[in-house]
Amino acid sequence: MTRQVNVGLVGVGRIGRLHAEHLAYRIPQARLLAVSDVVVEAAQKAAADLGVPIATRDHRAIMDNQDIEAVVICSSTDTHSLMIEEAAAAGKHIFCEKPIDFDLARIDRALAAVDKAGVKLQIGFNRRFDPNFRRVRELVASGKLGQPHILRITSRDPQPPPIAYVKVSGGIFLDMTIHDFDMARYLIGSEVEEIYVAAGVMVDPEIGKAGDVDTAVITLRFENGAIGTIDNSRRAVYGYDQRVEVFGSGGAVSVDNNYPNTAVVSDGQRIQRDLPFNFFLDRYVESYIVEMKEFIECVVKGTPPPVTGIDGRIPVVMGYAAGKSYAEHRPVRLSEIA
Repeated sequence: MTRQVNVGLVGVGRIGRLHAEHLAYRIPQARLLAVSDVVVEAAQKAAADLGVPIATRDHRAIMDNQDIEAVVICSSTDTHSLMIEEAAAAGKHIFCEKPIDFDLARIDRALAAVDKAGVKLQIGFNRRFDPNFRRVRELVASGKLGQPHILRITSRDPQPPPIAYVKVSGGIFLDMTIHDFDMARYLIGSEVEEIYVAAGVMVDPEIGKAGDVDTAVITLRFENGAIGTIDNSRRAVYGYDQRVEVFGSGGAVSVDNNYPNTAVVSDGQRIQRDLPFNFFLDRYVESYIVEMKEFIECVVKGTPPPVTGIDGRIPVVMGYAAGKSYAEHRPVRLSEIA
């Protein structure tokens, strides 16, 4: 019988609660032993709902618990790097939601702590685990599309986040596009060397007043010669728009949106179908389960995590390069950042 990994989870907000449910009910190799949240009532409710033995306000109770082998960090971004260091010092394997931090020096300190402790660190870029996108990666990696020439990523949210969140999010490139930066590296299998951005405020003037943009087209130049584009919008009135295409010397592959159903209605006036999913948790629910399963499996089997700390660092560098490109109206090489 495969052993169970005792897990502690920090932060039971929207994404933390989702991970907690998956660990409690959908991943037999995991046993969710403790949850913590700065709002202790939220931790207590999650524990009561999910049958978790320990609920606490202080995350250090999880770090100090000798029975806990792995920690899942879903707290606010400003706590991630410090908690990674604390978990590493406690000898615990770590799953951390993106981003590791907004500060590259703090990211490097956290990664050094992980390396020194010899523990595993997986970063929560869940889109890699979506079966559609994985199929694209498999085709590119197998060479069936030949040499990749063009990557196109469309990523548009159904509605913008609250302005209070925009002000602390790090901006669109470090909050929203960071997922697309990771996808670009993952799908093409090559690093990006240069970024150019055209962007503006077309959805909500308040976003501009907060110092951010809400609409962007980003051009990527990869080390292997491929060219990529990412287009982002904070508001697509028809739903959560997530599409990908890779065009290569030997063919092309594209991935369309996911829909609540596959029904297509035809009559004498039109052919129509229902709108795509309107929320990222609905669109990517399966990917969240798979990514956590693979984290637990890497702990059990002693294999490398599928999304490493370096994989978490590079999209932050890309985000800063994108911001610099927009501000200076020029292409920016990643080597200019760090």
